[in-house]
Amino acid sequence: MNIQLPVVPEAKSLASYQPDLLMAMYRRMVLIRRFERRVNELFLKGIMPGTIHLSHGQEATAVGACFALREDDWINITHRGHGQALAKGVPAESIMAELFGRATGCCAGKGGSLHIGDVAYGALPGIAIVGAGCPIMVGTAFAFKRKGTDRVACNIFGDGAVNKGDWHEAMNLAAIWRLPVVFLCENNLFGVSTHISEVTTNKRLAERAAAYRIPGITVFGNDPIAVFEAVEGAVDAARAGEGPTMIESLTYRQGGHKRDDPATYRDQKEVREWLAADPVVLFRARLLQDARFDEERLAAVEAGVDAELDEAVRFARESPDPTPDTALEDVYAD
Repeated sequence: MNIQLPVVPEAKSLASYQPDLLMAMYRRMVLIRRFERRVNELFLKGIMPGTIHLSHGQEATAVGACFALREDDWINITHRGHGQALAKGVPAESIMAELFGRATGCCAGKGGSLHIGDVAYGALPGIAIVGAGCPIMVGTAFAFKRKGTDRVACNIFGDGAVNKGDWHEAMNLAAIWRLPVVFLCENNLFGVSTHISEVTTNKRLAERAAAYRIPGITVFGNDPIAVFEAVEGAVDAARAGEGPTMIESLTYRQGGHKRDDPATYRDQKEVREWLAADPVVLFRARLLQDARFDEERLAAVEAGVDAELDEAVRFARESPDPTPDTALEDVYAD
């Protein structure tokens, strides 16, 4: 197996960024990390129903991308989507309620972990089939362009999607019609338990963009600023009518494919190297190197996140279950 270890680039100075933006990014990353940790605890205690696919370790990619978008731009949510939804601004309490299957959940308790999202925040509810969100987001971008808006669709998918036919069809159509869509690949190296090197000869998945004559960029996905800058550039190009861009964000899920997967198929050297490149830890240390931030300020942010999650769990557990008469609501039949 060709193990891909992280190459952590030298971090650029944060001086050109406003402290409010940096703090907002850090808070959102901490919120995602601690949300996933809290959900995991609730699941292990048998308090939360269903199953879960956690995204801890991938916070910087979701946050960097979503902070480069406007509120009226859209993303799609994948099966590993808690962090994506939180990054786009979907409230923690409505996602938590959804995971508990409550009527107050973002999808009225009908979707659970695999189908969270809220179009009010530009987060298309989860599509759990690998790659299936790609043509849907291309269709969204087509609608944005057809209506004469400058809105952008950000199609999020994993490395496992790039060998699917619907991904290639989506890339081709977006390129031909120069649609305002950013293809964002969260390359965490594994499709379930299969390492990316076993299913493609590409050293970088972004190379595939060349086949459609669109830009292809690879970034270190555990740096929210690197992701932010790449997505911001792609979004600006899309708004200007220059068509799509593919961005490959190299990141790593810190757990198995889903909660009951011990991930013993992973090389332990690889795991150690990527854990040492933890995005939350790296960004926190980077902020503390900036004179505008200190330990007290960051600790206050972290305490605020814990309080928000306490309230989210309380809200979810005290919320009502959906009533049987709602089963046929939100259903479309032609």
